[in-house]
Amino acid sequence: MSEATWRGGATTIEHTDELVQWFEKACRPDGHLIGTEQEKFGLYLSTVDGEADVPTPVRYREHVLPTLEGLRDRFGWRESKSRGIHGELIALERDGASITLEPGGQFELSGAPLPTVHDTCAEFSTHYDELHAVAEPMGVAWIASGFHPFATRGEIDVMPKGRYAVMKSYLPTKGERALDMMFRTCTVQANFDYRDEAQCGLRLRMIMGISGLITALFANSPYVEGEHRGTRSMRSATWEHVDPDRCGLLPFVFEPDFSWQRYVDWALDVPMFFVYRGGRYNAHHVPFRRFLAEGYTDEAGTTHRATQADWELHLSTLFPEVRIKPFIEIRGADSVGSKTVCALPALCKGILYDDDAREGAWELVANLDFAGRMDLWKRGRTDGLSDPEVLDKCRKLLTLARGGLERLDVRDSKGRTEARFLDALDAQVERGATPAGDVLARLGPKPGRGKQARLELVRNFHFAGKHF
Repeated sequence: MSEATWRGGATTIEHTDELVQWFEKACRPDGHLIGTEQEKFGLYLSTVDGEADVPTPVRYREHVLPTLEGLRDRFGWRESKSRGIHGELIALERDGASITLEPGGQFELSGAPLPTVHDTCAEFSTHYDELHAVAEPMGVAWIASGFHPFATRGEIDVMPKGRYAVMKSYLPTKGERALDMMFRTCTVQANFDYRDEAQCGLRLRMIMGISGLITALFANSPYVEGEHRGTRSMRSATWEHVDPDRCGLLPFVFEPDFSWQRYVDWALDVPMFFVYRGGRYNAHHVPFRRFLAEGYTDEAGTTHRATQADWELHLSTLFPEVRIKPFIEIRGADSVGSKTVCALPALCKGILYDDDAREGAWELVANLDFAGRMDLWKRGRTDGLSDPEVLDKCRKLLTLARGGLERLDVRDSKGRTEARFLDALDAQVERGATPAGDVLARLGPKPGRGKQARLELVRNFHFAGKHF
């Protein structure tokens, strides 16, 4: 979902009350929208003697930049004002949506805020067609998986974005899997609105409470460098070892009397990555509260006060399983293929935008203490739908979401409600298998990293681009 609406620019922050007001300004009394985001890995499949050679991760100059340029020149995407370290093209915009690059060249479509999941599905279908049209002639395939199924970290090109250089230096001091998160993970996310503070709190509590079930349903990353490491979602397992200050589940969300002030207080005490001044990301690893009080003094001796833009940038560097930015962003799902990507916004809409469904979903996890919530999250990623309790809760969750969507009764031109986007998840629950479980059944625990294994993994996770 595009953030342009919320950017406060260079207005200096005078009091923390202004940070709370920033969330208040995001309230939508009615007409709640949906935004969907998805990341995918790019692979170059050169051809030798008419046959596909060993797939290798894309490079910025050779593959990523031409893809951005192709989308710009052929499909009306505009270059973003955001540029790389040396002025490189790194982002596109069109009709409220954006295409950006993650640290390892992962391609992310951040969809526009849209009224229905039908609209989101049409948006992603267009994205698939455009990406395929540009990638195919270049011999590039884009794959959807939560963790890169065979590439080592050293094989992945680093994108020319200034903020990633700071993160690459800082995050490994906080967590042993931080660089894997940056370069070898992909997700699908969904964004939702709220009417007021109370509704925001109820929606945030419920969706964070069931985040382990969402992880289980979308678990799609069983391999690391061609081997199964005992978990269905290696992406989720990786995120647990990135930075405890800014990641995971937030205990205060489950306490009574949620308030935006409580969320602001948490965010104020998280160390910053950087301060953006003079077109540069300057490393500055102090809590935002201290930056607010003292400012930032650059190399020339100039002291810069904290602004609304600094606050918004800081919030974008906080990575709990669900966050407010200022809309509610659900972050716990692996990247999945084009036939399933719209299931996440549909599932979450059904239980967020229908009060009966929301209350029912909360009851599935209401009796858990925080240790129990952490355990559910870990079981969802490790065992997925092979865990009987997780499977039972996911089945009930889908029933609640389907009921919510049927009551909302938003139909497409063929008379179908948005509940149809849950069919793929229902099929998984009936099989008792996550997407990761399905690929493990097909390819086994050790497909490896050789040419044939890589091709089989690309076929399994294929999203758009080269056919082979």
